[in-house]
Amino acid sequence: MPHYVSLFLMALVGLLLLIACQPASTPAMTPMATPTSVAPGEPSPAPTATPTVQTSPLASPTRTPTTETSSLPTPAEPTVTPTTGVSPLATPTRTATTGTSPLPPPVPLTAQAGNADVTHVRAVLDADGTWTFHVTVQHPDTGWEDYADGWDVVTPDGTVVKPDPKGPFTRLLLHPHVDEQPFTRSQSRIAIPPDLTQVRVRAHDLVDGYGGSEVVVDLTVSAGPDFEVERP
Repeated sequence: MPHYVSLFLMALVGLLLLIACQPASTPAMTPMATPTSVAPGEPSPAPTATPTVQTSPLASPTRTPTTETSSLPTPAEPTVTPTTGVSPLATPTRTATTGTSPLPPPVPLTAQAGNADVTHVRAVLDADGTWTFHVTVQHPDTGWEDYADGWDVVTPDGTVVKPDPKGPFTRLLLHPHVDEQPFTRSQSRIAIPPDLTQVRVRAHDLVDGYGGSEVVVDLTVSAGPDFEVERP
């Protein structure tokens, strides 16, 4: 056999032995991207990025574009339901009135708190524009411990007209009238505004105070059931 044939057979046997010694399976290797050969002197082209979808273990929620709004909800305006009730702090409605409010009717003899009664009044308009009142009072005076101690002229708004602003009454009665019942005492210089048409006369006693019978005097007329008015 020629010598070159012997060399070829030996090489073939070695190749077969090499192939037989290879493992049965080899893990497939992911081929790496082979950079594109660039001719010398040319800039390397930027590698082309292959888009991939990376899945995070905790996927971020898809965010939908929203308008610029506060994260806190805007409080809704309270709905006011109309009611017919009156507000606890409602301002009372004042009804405009004209003229002078009439005086309340005089206190009757029944349901009295006190027992000093005005039984008659005579009002006289003096030349200086003030008034003199002659007031008759009846009260069961027993002495210094219980007697009628004064009477008042009262305007419709509750003001007591006093010639002496420091005095307790329009007319102060200084002593008991045990043996003079009823009795009349007078007081001058009583200034009544000219626009007032009515006044009220009341009496006071030391023990029970006010509450006896009163007389309402109408200054626009000459007389009434229990009063007289005199003008010059």
